[in-house]
Amino acid sequence: MSKTLTEQDYIEAATLLKCEVAVIKAVKEVESRGSGFQADGRAVILFERHIFHRLTKGRFSAQYPDISNPVAGGYGKYSEQYDRLAKASMLDYDEAVKSCSWGLFQCMGFNFSVCGYASLYDFLTAMQRSEKDHLFAFCNFVIANGLDDELQRKDWAGFARGYNGKNYRINKYDEKLQKAYDRLK
Repeated sequence: MSKTLTEQDYIEAATLLKCEVAVIKAVKEVESRGSGFQADGRAVILFERHIFHRLTKGRFSAQYPDISNPVAGGYGKYSEQYDRLAKASMLDYDEAVKSCSWGLFQCMGFNFSVCGYASLYDFLTAMQRSEKDHLFAFCNFVIANGLDDELQRKDWAGFARGYNGKNYRINKYDEKLQKAYDRLK
């Protein structure tokens, strides 16, 4: 099995979500840096310290503010994300894995069941396996959260709010999605 997405994968996902292939490609473009995997073969991640803080109820924030902090940000370089995950994993493995956004579509680990996986381990295994797994975790998340109709209507603001949270406008997710779609359609 190839680790990278094929056009057929996009077609299957678009059929499942009842939307255009260009819509899914636009989301992928905005959420990813082009690949779901690093050069070393591991899935792309972003360790989110504010999520780790929330999931661990702040019990590590005083001693480790670089990996547990109520304030979002402080992500550091992409090349440092697995080091940050490793540091957090030594404190609380499950919550550390849940605190990362994973793969092409940056699905949060704490959403593993919403993404269609029975366990955090199954989710982690899938995220390390292939971009197709990233794509179908995204599809499951979208359907479970009722965001498929936003994608069908190309309601970029509605989708961005549901997918990226209430502060989506700070990073102009809706505008970026519209621009990516316009270029890809």
